Amino acid sequence: MTRPGFRFSTRFKVRYAEIDGQKIVFNSRYLEYADYAVSGFWEWTGMAALGPEWTAAEFNVRHTEIDYLRPFTYGDEIEAFVRIARVGGTSLTQRFELCHALTGELHCVIEMVIVHVDLDAGRPKPIEGAVRAALERLAAGEGPLG
Repeated sequence: MTRPGFRFSTRFKVRYAEIDGQKIVFNSRYLEYADYAVSGFWEWTGMAALGPEWTAAEFNVRHTEIDYLRPFTYGDEIEAFVRIARVGGTSLTQRFELCHALTGELHCVIEMVIVHVDLDAGRPKPIEGAVRAALERLAAGEGPLG
C-alpha cells in the first residue's frame, strides 16, 4: 500500500502477547511498533554507507506524542509508515503512521523527536556534514541514499 508523503513501510501482525483483557493492543506496544518500524527504515535509507559519521552517531528520544485513533486487535496486520518530518540543528522528528494493512485505515500517529547527543558530555550535538545532507534529503522525500 502507498501513503502520501511516505516512501517506506513495513508490515507485521499483532501477536497474542500484545493484547490485553479487552483483546486490544496494549498502549505501550505502539512505541514498540515504532521501534520495530524505524529499525527497518534506517536500514532502508542506506545511511550506513556514510560509515562512522553515521554508525557512531548517537540519538536519544527526547519527546513523543501518540494519537490513538482506533485500537488494533489480535491478528490484525499492521502497515507502519515511517518518514523524517523535520531536521533541526541537533534533533530530528520522525513521523509514524500505523495503518491496518488490509483496509488502509489509520489507527495511530506517532511523532518522535530524537536528539543527536555527545554521550561523553551528556549534551546535544549539532547534526552536520554528510549526515545532515542525507537526513535533509530524506525529509524532502527524496528516498534512500545510493
